[in-house]
Amino acid sequence: MIVTGNLITNQIDTSELSFDDFKKIVLNDYRIAFESRQASLLGRKEVLTGKAKFGIFGDGKEVPQIAMAKAFKAGDWRSGYYRDQTFAFAAGISTIKEFFAQLYANPDVEADPASAGRQMNCHFATRSLNEDGSWKDLTAIKNCSSDISPTGGQMARLVGLAYASKLFRQNKELGYLKNFSVNGNEVAFGTIGNASTSEGIFFESINAAGVLQVPMAVSIWDDGYGISVPSKYQTTKENISEILKGFQREEGTNGYEIFRVKGWDYPALCETYQKAIDICRTEHVPVLIHVTELTQPQGHSTSGSHERYKDKDRLEWEREHDCIVKMRAWMIESAIATDEEITELEETAKKFVKDTQKEAWNEFLDIIRQEQAEVIKLINNLANGNHVLAKIASQLAATPDALRRDVVAAARKAIRLSLNIDNADRRALVKWYTDHVDVFEEAYSSKLHTETLEKPEDVTIVPAVYGENAKMIDGREVLNACFDSNFARDPRLLAFGEDLGYIGDVNQGFAGLQAKYGELRISDTGIREMTIAGQGIGLALRGLKPIAEIQYLDYLLYALNVLSDDLATISYRTKAGQKAPVIVRTRGHRLEGIWHSGSPMGMILSSLRGMHVCVPRNMTQAAGMYNTLFRSDEPALVIECLNGYRLKEKLPDNVGEFTVPLGKAEIVKSGTDITVISYGSTLRLVQEAAEELEQLGISVEIIDPQTLLPFDTEHLSAKSLQKTNKLLIVDEDVPGGASAFILQQVLEVQKGYFYLDAQPKTLAAKAHRPPYGSDGDYFTKPSVDDIIEAVYAMISDSNPSKYPNLF
Repeated sequence: MIVTGNLITNQIDTSELSFDDFKKIVLNDYRIAFESRQASLLGRKEVLTGKAKFGIFGDGKEVPQIAMAKAFKAGDWRSGYYRDQTFAFAAGISTIKEFFAQLYANPDVEADPASAGRQMNCHFATRSLNEDGSWKDLTAIKNCSSDISPTGGQMARLVGLAYASKLFRQNKELGYLKNFSVNGNEVAFGTIGNASTSEGIFFESINAAGVLQVPMAVSIWDDGYGISVPSKYQTTKENISEILKGFQREEGTNGYEIFRVKGWDYPALCETYQKAIDICRTEHVPVLIHVTELTQPQGHSTSGSHERYKDKDRLEWEREHDCIVKMRAWMIESAIATDEEITELEETAKKFVKDTQKEAWNEFLDIIRQEQAEVIKLINNLANGNHVLAKIASQLAATPDALRRDVVAAARKAIRLSLNIDNADRRALVKWYTDHVDVFEEAYSSKLHTETLEKPEDVTIVPAVYGENAKMIDGREVLNACFDSNFARDPRLLAFGEDLGYIGDVNQGFAGLQAKYGELRISDTGIREMTIAGQGIGLALRGLKPIAEIQYLDYLLYALNVLSDDLATISYRTKAGQKAPVIVRTRGHRLEGIWHSGSPMGMILSSLRGMHVCVPRNMTQAAGMYNTLFRSDEPALVIECLNGYRLKEKLPDNVGEFTVPLGKAEIVKSGTDITVISYGSTLRLVQEAAEELEQLGISVEIIDPQTLLPFDTEHLSAKSLQKTNKLLIVDEDVPGGASAFILQQVLEVQKGYFYLDAQPKTLAAKAHRPPYGSDGDYFTKPSVDDIIEAVYAMISDSNPSKYPNLF
């Protein structure tokens, strides 16, 4: 009898295996596939009966994923999508019990190690970090980068995961990082559905890996549809591997090895994957495996039925070509197992999956049932004849399988309805709720940042030191010296981007450094913002310290999906199970023209929670922020002032060592009449305006927050308002962009509202992008004249006799 359980699959080497050993492996593979199918079927029922919110499953893809898992080794990485449950079971990176725990959104990280209930089912991840945030030995485990729902989003990160193997193999300076690689022998496995290959991120990633020649193995699960849309509307020639033939590697060229195999042919799949991954691993070239003739027996998800869009002939074909049906028939035809043996295995597997599901469900409810009983008792104690309160308790008691929200909502309602009661029973209920607020915060809202021993706020603050003969040099040279010092100090650092390598970036911050540190550490890329960001993510997940450069802030839009969906959420969606300390370097704010003068800070602040957003006013402050980030382990965006590279600054003696703390605002000019908050390039205009305002008898206090995420953690802005009682925000984003965020932080979070004696104001750019030319800049973004007049008008409003209207 085949023992059921979560045994992983094994490789098949028919030259060394006895028939009995071969039979054991094949039957075990079939058992894993069959159990996975049962999990899909039962998972759908759990959603449709209301136990889970939504379900998406990997049914129809089981057999090829078994074959892929056979080639997946310790140290390898996966970057896939939400159809890969059988691979997860077969590779040992997840279990069926964890699968159901995630389906029920169990917030216990022990129950759902991938996401602690924060992701829907089939979103897999392994935990790369110990509890203190230090790295595990990633060479000893099979690694899975955390899945995201956007169907092509995994591709950008995949490029970086594979590129890391190339760096570990070719850069001998990284040899000391024994816990991250074994001579770069690791393969990065990627999976994607055939319909998602229509997305730009797929083609960008495929091209980038072909150029880089990295050990990346992409499997395309092709079931002929993208939800209801068939391949004829998705793909030219209805065949993705056919149109990718130009990527086929030929003698003397780079490129891919491309394979095509039917998804129901178990022996061919095993042979194809062994051959493809051997080439990928040994020759360090990308491979693509197009797995065709797959099915999706339950349709796309629990939100609809595929019978609505597949005709009878297609449905009949899918029943006949179901990979499990085909594998079963092949085992019988090949005399590997009898129908009776297989039937017995299937019955045992069904029972195992059902028992496992019940166990996962009961474990999910255990803590809730305890809380439910506590709240019912507390409300009943409080009711004491109050029928309204008693009804709340009885309704909660009558709710079978209550969720935590039901319990907490009942407690909060009872607290509200007993507002006029002051006794020990009400105080007990209130205490229960207030004691649990932190529990709920930790369960559902914690770990936006990994908060490890290397978090930025714990980096030692080292002031800049200037000698008597400190040089006045261009700002770009300050950055260059900072990068040079740090690259010499830490071999994990590397930088890449458009024009970054050979010419040293468009503003010369990396001038001469590629020649000094080599092309592996400082390199050019093509015009491909999404995979520049993804390259950074993959490298950072593997223990390196990448600087991913996006040439201009305006072009961050082309990488925003990757940064927002993936990088910014990594810590949160794994509950600090993974971290990716990528530094995204860019330049923006004032220049000229619609696409070279952008300051879309409101967009950035809304979409990149989970990253630090640094807005240095000059290159010295930028260097200090880089020094902090290089010594910490959280992702950040650094926006350098595009018009500041040739402005003169004093070179610190410790240019690669001094640090600027993140979140610490600075008073750059003291004043008594009004507080003006600004950042980046606009701050210099505020400083210039303040000089003329002094001549008019107005004393301006200028605050530079330095970082917007986090914002002014010591509440310097509110402390300034206690003195001036007036507030102006100057920002070159659109009206209501970053200025609205800053107002919310100062007035609400810092409670600055209570210190105002006049309406707070914002001075922003126009609601459109700036036109080309200096005149366009002057008339559409805050100018010195605008700032002077805005401040004067606010002072005039409060003292018109002393400050008569200008106009």
